[in-house]
Amino acid sequence: MSMAQQAEPAVTTPPAPGPGKEKDGRTAQRPLALRLLGRPEIGVFLGAVAVYIFFLVAAPPVRDGSSMANVLYQSSTIGIVTIPVALLMIGGEFDLSSGVAVITSALTASMLAYQLSMNVWVGVLAALLVSLAVGFFNGWMVVKTGLPSFLVTLGTFLMLQGINLAVTKLVTGNVATDNISDMDGFDQAKAIFASSFEVGGVNVKITIVYWLVFAAIATWVLLRTKYGNWIFAVGGNKDSARAVGVPVAFTKISLFMLVGLGAWFLGMHQLFSFNTVQSGEGVGIELIYISAAVIGGCLLTGGAGSAIGPVFGAFMFGMVQQGIVYAGWNPDWFKAFLGVMLLGAVLINLWVSRTATRR
Repeated sequence: MSMAQQAEPAVTTPPAPGPGKEKDGRTAQRPLALRLLGRPEIGVFLGAVAVYIFFLVAAPPVRDGSSMANVLYQSSTIGIVTIPVALLMIGGEFDLSSGVAVITSALTASMLAYQLSMNVWVGVLAALLVSLAVGFFNGWMVVKTGLPSFLVTLGTFLMLQGINLAVTKLVTGNVATDNISDMDGFDQAKAIFASSFEVGGVNVKITIVYWLVFAAIATWVLLRTKYGNWIFAVGGNKDSARAVGVPVAFTKISLFMLVGLGAWFLGMHQLFSFNTVQSGEGVGIELIYISAAVIGGCLLTGGAGSAIGPVFGAFMFGMVQQGIVYAGWNPDWFKAFLGVMLLGAVLINLWVSRTATRR
């Protein structure tokens, strides 16, 4: 072997890609259809369209504008809490106390304002503090003890359920709070939390607007802010997230407090819509919030999901609840229908995910 051959470099410069060259599979741009299927909300969107068309055919009253306004209102009362529940699930945790926490906030505002004869806004602010405190307690317990959020929030669920009933009977002598519609500040609070307006002769509840605005804010936070990156990071692998400087404890505790904020908002809507609150309500609703988030593409294991998908998930629940009524069916079938819908949505999401990753 000659000296000139020995001096040749061991690594040669790869030729520049030119027309007709085969692209690297790792960098080749994927078709638009596959990129769309990769979005977590596509599966539930297709499911929501299918459910809507089904009831459009099976229940002709759904085609009326006022009926659709009722469907959207029902969806919004689910979706307002489902959005922070979805963020919490993306962060790797979930909250079983969110349903009774809604009633806790409403009971706090009502009884405090009525029993002390104060402006209802004092009760509203006190309820906000209580709701945030419940969320902080859940998050702090999960972070400090390392216990699964299932166990921690199950304990909180039972505690709040008992406190709601026992304190209400102790204070009012009944299972419901007193009517607060004639108290100072009620009209202003009702205008914010439980008002409505007309669009084309159709009465539209303000909660629909709040629901969509909250979803837009949550989407922006998830996709455009550092806090959104933290949520995905702690949900994917909290140890790895902590190693790169993500404040895991702050992120998880704040997510639980966001659920408390959503529960407070819906609690105020229920209070100022009906003027009184039943202490035994809210049990079982937490499963609907979690189911709507799962149907919306949020993984129970955390690290994946969106805020738009749960909007369609909540719409599916609202559509089924009202659609069964408009179709004149026995409402006893509602839970069975929801179970089928949940399994179907999960299977659709699984199919969409596998199709999107298939090359």
